[in-house]
Amino acid sequence: MSASAPTPRAGAMALLRSSALAAAFATASLGALFATQLLRNLMGDAGYGAIIVGLCLLGAAMLVARRREWRWLELMPTTLAALMLWLLITSIWARDTGESLSGWLAIAAPTFLAIVVAQFRDTLQTVRTTGDVLRVLLTLSLALEVLSGILIDLPIPFLGIGGNIAQGGPVQGIFGTRTALGLITIIALITFLVEWRTRSVAPGLAVYSVTLAGVLAVLTGSPIVLVMAFVAGLATGILILVRRTDARYRATLQWAIAALLVFGLVLVYAFRRPLVYWLNAEPDFFTRSRLWNEILDLAEASPVQGWGWVGTWPEGVMPFTYLRYLTGEDHGSALNAWMDVLLQAGAVGVALFLAFAGLALARAWMTASERRSTVYVWAPLVLISLLADSIVTSSLLGGFGWFLLVVCATRASLVKGWRSGMDAGGPTIGGLPHEGPPSF
Repeated sequence: MSASAPTPRAGAMALLRSSALAAAFATASLGALFATQLLRNLMGDAGYGAIIVGLCLLGAAMLVARRREWRWLELMPTTLAALMLWLLITSIWARDTGESLSGWLAIAAPTFLAIVVAQFRDTLQTVRTTGDVLRVLLTLSLALEVLSGILIDLPIPFLGIGGNIAQGGPVQGIFGTRTALGLITIIALITFLVEWRTRSVAPGLAVYSVTLAGVLAVLTGSPIVLVMAFVAGLATGILILVRRTDARYRATLQWAIAALLVFGLVLVYAFRRPLVYWLNAEPDFFTRSRLWNEILDLAEASPVQGWGWVGTWPEGVMPFTYLRYLTGEDHGSALNAWMDVLLQAGAVGVALFLAFAGLALARAWMTASERRSTVYVWAPLVLISLLADSIVTSSLLGGFGWFLLVVCATRASLVKGWRSGMDAGGPTIGGLPHEGPPSF
């Protein structure tokens, strides 16, 4: 007897379980989140929201279809679950409950997308997908900047492109601001170099990618990018040193490096004003310091629980309207992720955020220190770049920044978290080799 044809339901379930769909889902999620500004400029908030909702529904269907491949305990880090729950609870005392719930959904969506990607794509696959997406978006950014600033010599207002490339910058690309482009170029450089070292792409393509990201980083003309590049370079050098150190002395070296970093941070804080002058960042620093002082004053009125989570500051809602009035600037955030969490979620939110980000970085760093494959250095270096940027922007609290934080934290939790010892006989996380001494 001939085999019966598969039913439509069976075909749909097979598609949802396929690795091809998982790869396409990761690419679409990363593309949508990195290109948020472009999509909003082209389609409006409603169109962009429809894309994110559609991806979330597809992700939920994939989780259901592949429910035997994951466990509830391994779905997300405990600290992330606690933080998300607390942010939702703060809507109870927020001045505008509707805005608070909308703000929570805005951070819950990339959280969910990141969890799905982390469950079904290993670290190397995530790096490759990130590299492919950033190559396309950075190439498009450079092409539009050349079109605007050289070929037609006119800005492109609806894309937020000023057309300043002929004067050496600053350029924004399709990302809205030079600071956002700067952060993305740093993440891209880390990703492209890891691709190069792991031979994931052809040498010619790797050279093109690194050159592209480097050129755009310079053209941003942002002192913040210079600082982030220094931090990422320093972290890379330290990680190379740690990975090449004998395992018997590695713990001692790690503690010595930690002590030196603490001492360095104290020096940076003590000499912060000369550094600001040297980096020519005095206007930006003045704007931020004035805003942060006002936020600290307002946070004292609700120090433990905060004013209620809203994410990006809405119009006509206290205390954000009051902050705009005090500073005379139309701020959409605190220009500091930690200040935003303190203002909106209070000391409890800051403690949970610190536990989540700190554990993610510690686990990712330890994994990169011990495991042989170069691909493991990607997560700690990306996390360090995001956390460095969180001091001067709030990009970490939404969009691609939050997505990458959750992806790195979830993968690190699966490898180094307390759950990793529960399945000693299970498959190797990420499917990558880790025996023997690490190499860079």
